[in-house]
Amino acid sequence: MPEQRFDDLVQRAARLVPAGGRALLGVAGAPGAGKTTLALALVRALTAAGVAAVYVPMDGFHLADVELARLGRAGRKGAPDTFDAAGYAALLQRLRAAPGRETGPVYAPAFDREIDQPVAGSIPVPPECRLVVSEGNYLLVDAPPWHAVRAAFDEVWFHETDEALRLERLVARHVRFGRSPAAAREWVQRTDEPNARLVGSTRGRADLVVGGAGLPA
Repeated sequence: MPEQRFDDLVQRAARLVPAGGRALLGVAGAPGAGKTTLALALVRALTAAGVAAVYVPMDGFHLADVELARLGRAGRKGAPDTFDAAGYAALLQRLRAAPGRETGPVYAPAFDREIDQPVAGSIPVPPECRLVVSEGNYLLVDAPPWHAVRAAFDEVWFHETDEALRLERLVARHVRFGRSPAAAREWVQRTDEPNARLVGSTRGRADLVVGGAGLPA
């Protein structure tokens, strides 16, 4: 598994920012790979280095449970067709065009794991933001409408970690938010792992593959 020094990743991300403009960096990877940890660590480090950066997760574009139920997809929550991918792509394109066009912040949705639902208007991206860091499973999927997502990014990195650790994290996450250990393991095998295989098939489209060791906890 490839590994990089975290400081090198921060410097690479900073170099994406054009003079007077804004860049978009994506972090893709399977469920439980540690994408959020990496994305948030990058934003903290970049901000400390004087690069105005904001974290905008793909998970804010989960369809609400009521809509998943209407579509008959509630049992597959987290699969590609349980997201508003076109809406996500539209937000990314707006964020790219925003510097010089927006007089105030662009608002992005977040995902609240306590209620397991997207929450609109949660994340302000101010005009002075120079790097948006976004993460999600399907940033590298080469099929409509996801290909418009990939096209919006300057770079997309693929983050991976030890498989046993990834599965352990996934089960623990589901237990933490209300499932029994048995139900959590069943959900991981029935829903998360088919998604993980799809995500794994997109690895070759990444600009950089990032290993988990040596990254901030």
